[in-house]
Amino acid sequence: MSQESTDQYRIAQEPFYQVTSGEDILYEAAYARRMPVMLKGPTGCGKSRFVEYMAWKLGRPLITVACNEDMTASDLVGRFLLDQDGTHWHDGPLTTAARIGAICYLDEIVEARQDTTVVIHPLTDHRRQLPLDKKGELVEAHPDFQLVISYNPGYQSLMKDLKQSTKQRFAAMDFDYPTDDAEAQIVAQEAGVDSSVAQKLVQIAHRTRNLKGHGLDEGISTRLLVYAAQMINEGIDAKLACQMTLVTPLTDDPDMRQTLEAAVETFFT
Repeated sequence: MSQESTDQYRIAQEPFYQVTSGEDILYEAAYARRMPVMLKGPTGCGKSRFVEYMAWKLGRPLITVACNEDMTASDLVGRFLLDQDGTHWHDGPLTTAARIGAICYLDEIVEARQDTTVVIHPLTDHRRQLPLDKKGELVEAHPDFQLVISYNPGYQSLMKDLKQSTKQRFAAMDFDYPTDDAEAQIVAQEAGVDSSVAQKLVQIAHRTRNLKGHGLDEGISTRLLVYAAQMINEGIDAKLACQMTLVTPLTDDPDMRQTLEAAVETFFT
């Protein structure tokens, strides 16, 4: 496939990502061997941004799929579609990535049905092939193709977890929220606020993360902190901005909302 046809999947500008523990070096080594990689970590901690950053750094096209419970195998590999000129095969994102040598990123893979995720197996071992049964074609993955998946172990259950037969096809990297200083720097950089505001937001987040499993499924993510900082940068009162971005999205429980509001009040009076 020509350079022009892959440009739409390339990251044009460097995404802001702060390397914290040499994860970029680990990923580069895995990519050098075209090793399938699994990213594990809580919602909004930077997994997707990391993949974008690495695709930019390596100069590779990136195709991202947001997995969901209604996604079928055909949504990944492709299907025949009927138009005015007849029936034509249309590649799905996984097939496209395998053909052009892109990094294919399946975000929140456990949201997809297990019978759907099985289609990735032939691409994650020595075969590096993708059978298109409906078309009668066997796609040999491009030498530059790599498969990356992510999921949040905090939400895994008996009904929503990866099979061992899938897990053991991937190298894995653990992600978590950054350290206080690093997270404050990220929030300040992404939202354009001063460091004192960013640090206050990070302290609020830490208090909520301690409530995980005690009324909250998840604490405040780095993503939500950036949203709050962006609202503050737009001139919105800090407490109102936090209510909209840090409190209301997390819970509908009145008592828990009161607890979160108290945390906000501690830092923004």
